[in-house]
Amino acid sequence: MPASIKIVLRKRKLSDNTYPLALRITKDRKTSFIHLGKNILDEHWDTKTQRVKKSHPNSAKLNSLIFDKIKEYNNLILDLEKQKKDTTSRGIKSSIKKGEQNFSFFPYADEYLKALKDNHKLSRYSSEIARVNILKKFVGSQQFIFQDITPVFLERFATYLKADRNVCDRTVMNYYVVIRTIFNKAICEGIVERKYYPFSDNKIKIKYPQSIKIGLTGDEIKAIENLDLEYLSPIWHTRNVWSTSFYFAGIRISDVLKLKWQDFIDDRLTYRMNKNQKISSIKVPDKMKPILKSYRSDKKGNEDFIFPELKVADLNNPSDIFAKSNSAIHKFNSYLKEIASLAGIDKKITTHIARHSFGNISGDKISPQMLQKLYRHSDLKTTIGYQANFIHKEADEALEIVMNY
Repeated sequence: MPASIKIVLRKRKLSDNTYPLALRITKDRKTSFIHLGKNILDEHWDTKTQRVKKSHPNSAKLNSLIFDKIKEYNNLILDLEKQKKDTTSRGIKSSIKKGEQNFSFFPYADEYLKALKDNHKLSRYSSEIARVNILKKFVGSQQFIFQDITPVFLERFATYLKADRNVCDRTVMNYYVVIRTIFNKAICEGIVERKYYPFSDNKIKIKYPQSIKIGLTGDEIKAIENLDLEYLSPIWHTRNVWSTSFYFAGIRISDVLKLKWQDFIDDRLTYRMNKNQKISSIKVPDKMKPILKSYRSDKKGNEDFIFPELKVADLNNPSDIFAKSNSAIHKFNSYLKEIASLAGIDKKITTHIARHSFGNISGDKISPQMLQKLYRHSDLKTTIGYQANFIHKEADEALEIVMNY
């Protein structure tokens, strides 16, 4: 059966409510898509005729483009069949893309971001859409294709980020990672050839500068625990949420807020991490039991949340859950500044420092394998690298030996 080509409007709504026009290649009931880099509203597309309706301001130009593309690609298929080359849908797509030099970056990036949102990866979506929008601002209104992303371009972008937006080297790497992820995805889908990849060989290398992780000491934790805070006050509640994170080996605050009474069975907490979907089970420390008791009077059943922030969220709407969690974290960080002041602590305390504090106090007292389990890391190397921020005993002793001359 010969291959067929059809222009379709892909049902992947972009951030501006438009949909991408794509070439659908069908051979032996298998299909592949090639995007044309043009997006229109659903109301402007005529599915039956495969044409842009006259209601679109540029309908004539777009229909001319569609006509030319179909003619061009049909001729290519005939040539491939004559030469007895690969005429599977993927093979045809690959042959077409080898000659395609002008695929726009941002429409493809919008599709990538939409997929993140649709798959409820909202934390990544929130940070990455912000970075793509900054890239759009830097590029301006001109046509921007994958081949424009060269090492020279990326270096100019890094200079802009540091000079105009006052970001650090680590944040620049975060921007690079988003661009690299989108570029890799485009290469896998045949959108752009690997020879244009700007992150390979002796080109741009993504290397994160070592960050400084500061945790609280045992005495500082005790100072926070011993504060006389008004019962049921917001600052009292903040300490309880933060302490829950610390007592359970640095469980992320977003996961703390999702804890339910049903997660606590036989003095153990069993929960699924939001970040990597790993299931963790850990004994409830004695210091945690009074906190649980303080919230038990508001319990409306085993499926109820322990802490109140998500009780008012629409649980069928991941975006609402994410928004309410983020709002709560901002509120907690504000109260944690006050807690640090009351406890006489000069270090900046945030929700995330609970995790660093657990690492700081554990130091080298616990084996890396056990810490990996407590931290819920997938790779032991991650645990060793993370814990290296808090193990100073051997270096301190070595320095002391040299200084004792």
